[in-house]
Amino acid sequence: MGSENFDDRAADWDSDPDKVSRARDVAAAVRAAVQLQPATRLLEYGAGTGLVSQELRAHVGQIVLADNSTGMRQVIQEKIEAGVLSDAQVWDLDLEHDVAPPEEFDLIVTSMVMHHVRDVPAVLAGFASLLRPGGHVCITDLDTEDGSFHDSDFHGHHGIDRGELSEQLEQAGFAGATITDCTTIIKRDHAYSVFLATATR
Repeated sequence: MGSENFDDRAADWDSDPDKVSRARDVAAAVRAAVQLQPATRLLEYGAGTGLVSQELRAHVGQIVLADNSTGMRQVIQEKIEAGVLSDAQVWDLDLEHDVAPPEEFDLIVTSMVMHHVRDVPAVLAGFASLLRPGGHVCITDLDTEDGSFHDSDFHGHHGIDRGELSEQLEQAGFAGATITDCTTIIKRDHAYSVFLATATR
């Protein structure tokens, strides 16, 4: 998953109120779908500036934020030092190319990440190896769209097909996949639907 574009946008990422609002919607959907505990160990994959984790921080235990963008990781580190994400850890991790570290989590969350991933099964397999038995993965992403969401130089997927993702989750070792509506993104006067997929390791 390319990181250069996100490096350039990291410093101003949180200044977009729509991104902040979307993170709140995603966190609310995760909280409704999964029972969180003070001891829940959370990995946010493709965390960006950690906006979703900020919203979940009061409901979980240790947080690890993984992103392959140097710029995004720098913003996260500044938030950690400022106490916004105190005690969190930051990882440079790209599960399309990197071996998953020998760690275990209770919950993995991604928001608007998987449509940027070229090898989705590889990343899902990485998630499975990082989750404890009974742990959950929560994936929010774009429904399949006509290609108008991104600029012409985009090289990922034009959204994610819900049925295909369900099959890929099962093949990666997950069970009980459920996919529900999460939120809507308005961009260039067009409404794009976003889903939440939840499954158990």
